[in-house]
Amino acid sequence: MNEKIVDDTNSRQGADQNNDRTAHSGSCSSSKSSPTQPQPEYSVTEDEELKRLLLPNVHDLPLTPPSAIQSNFVTYFAPDFMKPGHDQYVHRHPNGLCVIGLAPTHVAFKDKGGITDVDFNIGKSDRSGIKVTGKRKKNAQHFESNTALCKVCTSDDSYIVRCCVKGSLLEVNEGLIKKPELLNLSAEREGYIAIIMPKPADWHKIKASLLGFEEFQKLREAD
Repeated sequence: MNEKIVDDTNSRQGADQNNDRTAHSGSCSSSKSSPTQPQPEYSVTEDEELKRLLLPNVHDLPLTPPSAIQSNFVTYFAPDFMKPGHDQYVHRHPNGLCVIGLAPTHVAFKDKGGITDVDFNIGKSDRSGIKVTGKRKKNAQHFESNTALCKVCTSDDSYIVRCCVKGSLLEVNEGLIKKPELLNLSAEREGYIAIIMPKPADWHKIKASLLGFEEFQKLREAD
């Protein structure tokens, strides 16, 4: 009787172990056969667009990087201002300031040796003596567009440079007095003539009388 009980017990334990193995095997099999989670689809189009924005085509880039003037100013030109060949530029900053100077096509640069002297003492007023101070630009003088700023001299002649822009004269480039050659070397940068601040209402009228770079270029190419 006892032997039978032992045999029955062992038989049941063996059956339970077999069932456990079967269940575990089924669980593993089920785990292995379950489908993987779907991965998000990768958009090739979006990737190409991102690369296009971050890595522009080298063929679309300019041969030389833009200068500080090209990046920070919009350039206009006053061709034949008051006299034939008296071409001047106006670099306008977004804050309204206008940098005035001689365009590369100004007649003075055609004289032998270029510009040799700059004189801000015009008539009864020395423009280099104007000292503007403070946020309110105290002592700034208001000039018309045809007001003379200075006189530039060559070995053959002299030429009057004018404001081109109606507004308050904030400063003149006194460095040209000691180094007039800056006009020959870098008229559009270190060789600027003056800085003027026009009123917004006046600027809209002034802008209409000026030419953009492409218009000016076409005008001079046609000459």
